[in-house]
Amino acid sequence: MNPFDLTGRVAIVTGGNRGIGLGIAEGLAQAGAKVMIAARDPVLSETVAAQLRARKADAAFCITDVSAADSCAAMVESTLRAFGRLDILVNNAGMIIGGAPETTALADWEQVLSINLTGSFLCAQAAFPAMQRQGGGKIINIGSLASIFGTARGAAYAASKGGVVQLTKSLAVSWGPENIQANAILPGYIESELTRRAEADKPGSFAAKLGRTPAGRIGTPQDIAGAAIFLASAASDFITGAAIPVDGGYGVQI
Repeated sequence: MNPFDLTGRVAIVTGGNRGIGLGIAEGLAQAGAKVMIAARDPVLSETVAAQLRARKADAAFCITDVSAADSCAAMVESTLRAFGRLDILVNNAGMIIGGAPETTALADWEQVLSINLTGSFLCAQAAFPAMQRQGGGKIINIGSLASIFGTARGAAYAASKGGVVQLTKSLAVSWGPENIQANAILPGYIESELTRRAEADKPGSFAAKLGRTPAGRIGTPQDIAGAAIFLASAASDFITGAAIPVDGGYGVQI
């Protein structure tokens, strides 16, 4: 038996139509999972789902606003209607608004936390009953190195991602008896829309991060997909509450 085989499993990937989320959706599908793309852009989401289907994967999409409880509930219901069960939830949808903390508007602060942190909570809460009924499941929250490092120009983002790690631990403790494992992935500097925005906000940040990354390269969404497949599979059944950096060694160097 291949412990990484996801055949017959059903996964939701929020924000799964681009960047890290797309890489994870593709990886889970390649490992055999049926994938629901949950995002706000219906055109892009359907395009991604069609591309996955063209590769012989079972895939669908649903329009989802992770900051709204009713939308998260509808996301789960859509998945159950399409595929009959829910085994894996990847809370990937996220955003960043840069700037110094003293100039960060309250509305921007609240928007970032509502998507990155509250969204992860609401999606997990919506997924719980289905996972509980079937005897278990996997929740994978996408954090960031900003979960553990400070950042001068992204206080809301760092606070939200720090909260994601603590939320992950709380879900692991609360839902462990239900055979639901909750873990977090902390991506390093990954080629994505968010990192391109960060470079635009602070030119030179790419070169600085690359210079202290032992792997000597920027990460890709596929690098994150490998960790997600592991955490979604039976290979990680005795791992819960962990926050795993996938950063090319960035976080271990002084």
